[in-house]
Amino acid sequence: MSGIIAVPVIRPARIPRLAVKAIARQKPAQMARILACIAGLMALVLPVVAAGDPADIDAAARGVVRVVIVGADGEEIFPISHGTGFAVTRDRVVTNAHVVRDAIADRATRIGIVPTGGGQAVYGELVAVAANKDLALIRLTGPLRLPPLTLAGGMAPDAGDVVSVGYPMNVDRAQGLELGDIFRSQPPVKSRGSISGLRPSRQFDSILHTAPIARGNSGGPLLDECGRVLGVNSFGADNEGGDAEFFFAVSNRELIPFLRANGVEAPVSALPCRSMAELDASESARMAREQAQAQAELAAQDAANRTRRERATLEAQTAVAMEREDRLVLAVLLLLAAFALGQWALALRRDPGHDPQRFKLVAGAAIVCLLAALAAWLTRPGIDAIDRRVAAAMTPEGEAGPDDAGAAPGELALQCTLVPERSRVTGAPAQSVALAWNANGCVNSRTQYGVAGGSWSRVFVPNDEDAVAVNSFEPATRTYRSERFLLDRAAMDAARAARAEYTAPSCGAPDAAARLGEMQAEVLGLLPGQANERLVYDCTATR
Repeated sequence: MSGIIAVPVIRPARIPRLAVKAIARQKPAQMARILACIAGLMALVLPVVAAGDPADIDAAARGVVRVVIVGADGEEIFPISHGTGFAVTRDRVVTNAHVVRDAIADRATRIGIVPTGGGQAVYGELVAVAANKDLALIRLTGPLRLPPLTLAGGMAPDAGDVVSVGYPMNVDRAQGLELGDIFRSQPPVKSRGSISGLRPSRQFDSILHTAPIARGNSGGPLLDECGRVLGVNSFGADNEGGDAEFFFAVSNRELIPFLRANGVEAPVSALPCRSMAELDASESARMAREQAQAQAELAAQDAANRTRRERATLEAQTAVAMEREDRLVLAVLLLLAAFALGQWALALRRDPGHDPQRFKLVAGAAIVCLLAALAAWLTRPGIDAIDRRVAAAMTPEGEAGPDDAGAAPGELALQCTLVPERSRVTGAPAQSVALAWNANGCVNSRTQYGVAGGSWSRVFVPNDEDAVAVNSFEPATRTYRSERFLLDRAAMDAARAARAEYTAPSCGAPDAAARLGEMQAEVLGLLPGQANERLVYDCTATR
């Protein structure tokens, strides 16, 4: 039998009742300081914004699948039971052990994986089962590749809103779906609730919550508001006599070790869950604080420069006046010396017995003194020397910085470090990025960035991942950003089609930056107004 599940011919229902509920910021300087205080207060009084975005749940749901246990009767195949699972790598799916119980008991059965958002169902094979933890790992045997969900790291929260995602049977029945519809790609059901506490059971560590699940939700993810997996929905408490309903999920304290024990390193993020709106508000407050601080520093620098200029002007005026007086005195003394030597030379000339050689020496000395006096007068500093000296005093000597070290001509070598407080992380990003930036927008001597509206960016639309990345760089602040848009299959197809319409120019090509900025506009126009993930890196020059 091939890895693709064909649409089956369905015979009468043979889905047994499952025993467990589905798993599921006066004077300029003073004014600037006041602005800084106001900006700081703004940050304190910003409204509290919800921690997550609905788009995060939708993005996570792309990797949720229906897990169907399939039986066969000759050439006819039929569903025996079904539950939910989710991708932890592109070809590995996690579900509950009890979802695949029938496949374990009867080797003649197969495990079908039906993706959400389109795509053909494929078969999978069991890789590992931990019945005491109610966990199972399945490997896809067909060409289907799924976007893996990110697991929440650290201790599970003891409170907070959560979302269960899966395929409850009661919804299927309410819609009048037939058994054959189980093999059709359908969007999963999302139900909201809250964490009621952490309740370790005798068998495994679990999370108690109120996000409704039903039969068929078994093995589906329990998500936080950033779409990160907190646990695997497993079962529900009995609701006898109208008691409040509670549900249990196998926590990540069980899931992560289980995956690692089976060679799976799923993406894990332990950073706080923050909404993009909250991040934007925080970024606006930060920019206001920085602008206020810059104004305060500029005002302080202006005041310091004024004091420094006044001191330099006074010093220059005093020095020039003294030099002019010194030159005048020197010129007068030299004139007196020239006059005395001239009188001596005349006396020697009138003496009939004078020594000609001595006359020449005295006369020459008189001439030299006269010329020196003239030079001292002419070279005395003028009033304009004051301005030149002040300008020289106000201009610091240039120092060679590290910017050019280790980089090619015109290229700036940078090491960029992730700034978690300015980022919204939903996956497991690189903590640092090496970047070589050229003024023409060439990155690492091979990737051309486009410029539009004064902003440098490059759009990446991969063929093997359902996400579009928009990377940008601000040379003035040395800030590198990477924003990821997690799209469904239809949106990714549209983005890939738009990207296929142009070929990015190579580094150094004529007008490469401007042309690429225009080319990328269509792809950017297809993206949602808000990214799912924003990574902000602070870059410093390296040697």
